[in-house]
This record gives sequence, structure tokens and C-alpha cells, in this order.
Amino acid sequence: MMNKFPTLVGGLLVLVLCGCEKQSTGDPAAKGNAKAEAAAIESARTWLALVDGGNYGQNWDEAAALFKSAVTKTGWEEAVRAVRTPLGKLNSRKLRSQQYATSLPGAPNGEYVVIQYDTDFVNKANAVESITPLLDKDGKWRVSGYYIK
Repeated sequence: MMNKFPTLVGGLLVLVLCGCEKQSTGDPAAKGNAKAEAAAIESARTWLALVDGGNYGQNWDEAAALFKSAVTKTGWEEAVRAVRTPLGKLNSRKLRSQQYATSLPGAPNGEYVVIQYDTDFVNKANAVESITPLLDKDGKWRVSGYYIK
């Protein structure tokens, strides 16, 4: 199952995250989305805390419907364990950027915030985590994509 992670989960997440690495600017349209970005960032922090704690099953439970439709709970647990375990514990995570979008390549239209963190793990310094919460059908921000580079 370890070899399927880049294809099954990583491939989908790369499509969701493609081309959305700009940070919000002073643009009035971007300021109008500040509330959405703040809610999405909070959702991402909560979700990442579950990943950091090794709570992968609960992590899947808290993900967006789009995420769950792309990977089974068991598949997610196996894939994220295979990727995160070798990295070791989290040393630090610093917000790099956030970008509100209503359309992303390979994903249905909706409200998304593409977030990137500069992250250091015990066994990998200078990683970049990309996480994409979306406003789910129930009105809550939930993670739809996660990728470590």
C-alpha cells in the first residue's frame, strides 16, 4: 500500500493544490475573503494537530466529503502513516501563505483556501506542507487536500 500513496492520495492532492501558491495581498477582493481565510486556517490547524498526534482515523473523519470520496479511511491511515512516520516529530510549523479560491484544477467549484506552511520535522527540515480546506456542504471548513513536499 505504501507505493499507492503518491498515486491515490498525492495525485489527487497535487491536482487540488496546483497553481495556488500566492499569499493574500492588499487587494480589496482578497480582504473580502479574510474571514473565510481565517476560518480555513483554524480548520487546518485543528486537522494538522490530529495528524501530528498520529490520530489518522479521526483525521479522516474530520476531512471534507471530497477528501473521503478520494480515499478510504484505511487507505488514508496507511498512506499518511507511511509518509509521516519517517519524518519524525514536528519541530515547527510557520504559515507561509494562504489563497482564497472558488475554482481549482481538478476539483469541483466551491470555496477553498490553499494554505502553505514552512515545516520542520525531526528528520526533515525545510518541508512545505500544503493543505486545502473547503467550505463543506454543511457550512463548516474541512480539509480536502494535504500534501508534503
